[in-house]
Amino acid sequence: MITVFALALSGYLTATTTTIASSGPPDSSEVVEVVARFHSALASGDSAAALGLLDRDAIVLESGVIESREEYRSHHLPADIEFAHAVKSSESVVRVAVGGTAAWVASTNVSRGKFHHRQISSDGAELMVLRKTEQGWKIAAIHWSSRARHIGPTGKR
Repeated sequence: MITVFALALSGYLTATTTTIASSGPPDSSEVVEVVARFHSALASGDSAAALGLLDRDAIVLESGVIESREEYRSHHLPADIEFAHAVKSSESVVRVAVGGTAAWVASTNVSRGKFHHRQISSDGAELMVLRKTEQGWKIAAIHWSSRARHIGPTGKR
């Protein structure tokens, strides 16, 4: 079902939009701002603000698991807040697409720091799908993936 949704959304956005930079039309700026506010809420420990940006039917995909909004709230959100507070990340928006009431934001990040007595140095990718509602843009789906940064003998990637 999710694959069908993703393919349908991908086809819809490809057919009706062009890829734009985050400085594009107002809707693209609004979409990027919602994603930034979500990350800010995690980093500041504001679970209510983070949840307020998620659509009522949102799903979160990470580590091979799919969680509903409620499952994310009760299982994974506290750890994401703790991680975002402890580990510094630099993020780069790679692509933004907006078509009607659907949008997506693809970004990459580099995370470095210490979490639960473990050194973290990872590259990540994020895809957020948003839906325009009467209350504004809401995050309908999040997919996160990451991998350890491979450091060469010179200490550089």
